[in-house]
Amino acid sequence: MKKILLIIAVVLLVFIIAVVVVAAAYLGPIVKVGIENIGPPMTKVPVTVDAVSVSPLAGSLQVKGLVVGNPPGYNTLYAISVGTVSVKVDPWSLLSKKVIIHSIRLVSPQITFEGGLLGNNLGRILSNVNAASRNPSASAQAPVHPGSKPAPNIEIDDFWVTKAKVHVSPTGLGGRELTLPLPDIHLTDLGKNGAGLTPVEMTRIILGAITVDTVKSVSSSIADLKNGVRTLEGSFDKGAGKGFNAITNTIGNLLGK
Repeated sequence: MKKILLIIAVVLLVFIIAVVVVAAAYLGPIVKVGIENIGPPMTKVPVTVDAVSVSPLAGSLQVKGLVVGNPPGYNTLYAISVGTVSVKVDPWSLLSKKVIIHSIRLVSPQITFEGGLLGNNLGRILSNVNAASRNPSASAQAPVHPGSKPAPNIEIDDFWVTKAKVHVSPTGLGGRELTLPLPDIHLTDLGKNGAGLTPVEMTRIILGAITVDTVKSVSSSIADLKNGVRTLEGSFDKGAGKGFNAITNTIGNLLGK
């Protein structure tokens, strides 16, 4: 009898392992397709992913090569590019109406700021997401495939953006690029209360935080540049006027003026 029970236990263990392996193999591509189908209708820009790896038992997944493109009219290659996004999720919540994500970490993302403070690529994408959040029938709320269930609501306990770099490529800089560090972003308890937040609502909050902090960093850099120009202006004679005019014009371009 004990031998029979042992054999049954071994068979069940092997079956469970097989199920987990198969699930890991299929869940990655499914998540990838989900991101690439839900992202563009929300943001109105291309959203692509190289690959997604899933560890069901550990409740973790990695999104590799996430790229958020730019709206029409902007010339840089992308708005946001992240090598790896690490996610920790409650596996049991995947079967419920509210998916509980314990943490999301974006490490060393590359953010492109194209335009001026009064109008730029990140602000345009955020406006698109805001428009989608006001539309109850937004495609981000809709099923990924016809006949499937709508995307569930989400809770994110901890959202981190660390070691980010902002590449400032405003109009009128003659192809030159300014790179700035972005202070770490940490958001907590998103959608924790109640039924959680829809994907488009969650995207609006996260993208809003990234956009606001990026604009602050660019604005601070402009203020420092202005102070430097004033200092130099007091140190040189009027013969340097053309040089100062060029710098002033560059600052105007950064401001979107």
